[in-house]
Amino acid sequence: MFITSNSIPGGGIQLSDGGGGFWSELLVATPPSITTVAFTALAGTALFAALLYTTSRGRLKSPWSRRKRKHALTPRQWKSLFTSDGKPRDGGVKFLKKVRSGGIDPCIRAEVWPFLLGVYDLNSSTEEREIIRTQKRKEYEKFRRQCRRFLKRINECSKGTSETSCIEDSGSPTQESDSSSYEDVVSARESLSSEERSPDVEDSDDPSSALLEGDDGSGQATNTDASALNTESSDSDSSEDPEVIQASSSSEGREENDPDVPLKENISPSRTDLHPNQCSGENFATWQRIIRVDAVRANSEWIPYSPSQATVSELRACRAAEAVGLKDYDHLEPCRVFHAARLVAILEAYAVYDPEIGYCQGMSDLLSPIITVVTEDHEAFWCFVGFMRKARHNFRLDEVGIRRQLNIVSKIIKCKDSHLYRHLEKLQAEDCFFVYRMVVVLFRRELTFEQTICLWEVMWADQAAIRAGIGKSAWSRIRQRAPPTEDLLLYAIAASVLQKRKLILEKYSSTDEILRECNSMSGQLDVWKLLDDAHNLVVNLHDKIETPF
Repeated sequence: MFITSNSIPGGGIQLSDGGGGFWSELLVATPPSITTVAFTALAGTALFAALLYTTSRGRLKSPWSRRKRKHALTPRQWKSLFTSDGKPRDGGVKFLKKVRSGGIDPCIRAEVWPFLLGVYDLNSSTEEREIIRTQKRKEYEKFRRQCRRFLKRINECSKGTSETSCIEDSGSPTQESDSSSYEDVVSARESLSSEERSPDVEDSDDPSSALLEGDDGSGQATNTDASALNTESSDSDSSEDPEVIQASSSSEGREENDPDVPLKENISPSRTDLHPNQCSGENFATWQRIIRVDAVRANSEWIPYSPSQATVSELRACRAAEAVGLKDYDHLEPCRVFHAARLVAILEAYAVYDPEIGYCQGMSDLLSPIITVVTEDHEAFWCFVGFMRKARHNFRLDEVGIRRQLNIVSKIIKCKDSHLYRHLEKLQAEDCFFVYRMVVVLFRRELTFEQTICLWEVMWADQAAIRAGIGKSAWSRIRQRAPPTEDLLLYAIAASVLQKRKLILEKYSSTDEILRECNSMSGQLDVWKLLDDAHNLVVNLHDKIETPF
């Protein structure tokens, strides 16, 4: 069809398509000015729609922007989220969205965290949770009894027999990770250890520093098998609990298929019946020494956030320390002794629970906020297990998990800001090793205590949503905001680097300078601005960044 225009009397336009038709009839009586305006308007509308489509995703307000930020989940709202039999409504969707957009009121964190960290299923009833609670208390106590057996052997060996030969007699390990390779990784992470120490503990004057030197430090442990005096946990009375009926939850199937779960049995009852050889006594002795050093050196930032533990009596603190064989704490105030004892008890239990990881310096950083909020040791332990389900990769001896995460941060920066990435390449810093500390301890050193908790709660809500199968479809109901992601932390880390792009581009000419800048961010970051920027990165780059482990 050929369309031609011819002028006609009266100023109209005639289109010839070989026989008239629609166009001819439409435009014969249409003045040229009106036709031009109409086509221009259509073209403008189409262009505007295209621009809107391409830019709307980037301009979506995140739940953490100043205009959209909501209040934290309150006790009243928390209660309203449950049905009469104690099940979270709508599978926990509303609950997770609320936590994700505003965090949690401090007074209910101890109740909420077990749901976020997978201790309780989002479809469980009150009755089912009571069964699980009792069951997990017994499981935790089994780990503690095994720890006490190890400590008893170590204590007996220190009195005469060579510690190493005595411990080796207790069984051969099933894992092939010797203490020397472990010490190599510990040495590589010296910066984490030194920064973790309290300001009032000097390297050379700290009496507990000898424990790291291997001078029979394990002999510092006392025989705690006779009486478990950790009054904060339920070590002494768990054996009196009634027989527990094994409860099955809908989350077990998902956990078995989750690559981030340390072992197939994860939190099943059979996981507690560890064969003694599954955790080498020699490895445990190494972990025990380092755990005690880190526990005693833990800072006091947590004290304002746990008034009940801050006012613990000296007698109770000493009993807790005696129960785990903690020594050399005379320079600490009672609340810090009590905190250190709880760190020791739970970290030792975790080393038995997950002997592939055992203990590495930095893990105490992750546990400290948990025991500040959760006052029962067995609950705190299982919350920590849930936290470590993903974070455990940060502490593997081969550091595969760390390298994978640094690679993702590098990809995010490359996709978002090619100019900055090319500058990092020139400095041979494109591997983003300068954010190593942020990755290992999940921003614990760069944010204040409260900011850290806020960030972790949002991150846990994302991970809980993924475990529960709440994906893009459910999240689309809140205006197509960023979908839940396992790697929100990495987007936040990339955002923190991008916030410093001008400084990095104009003033820094070496990796060391960037590293110092990243390490000096402590107390300077706005966690909500960080989350807002991370949200924008997730919205725009989530589909481009592959994150399978």
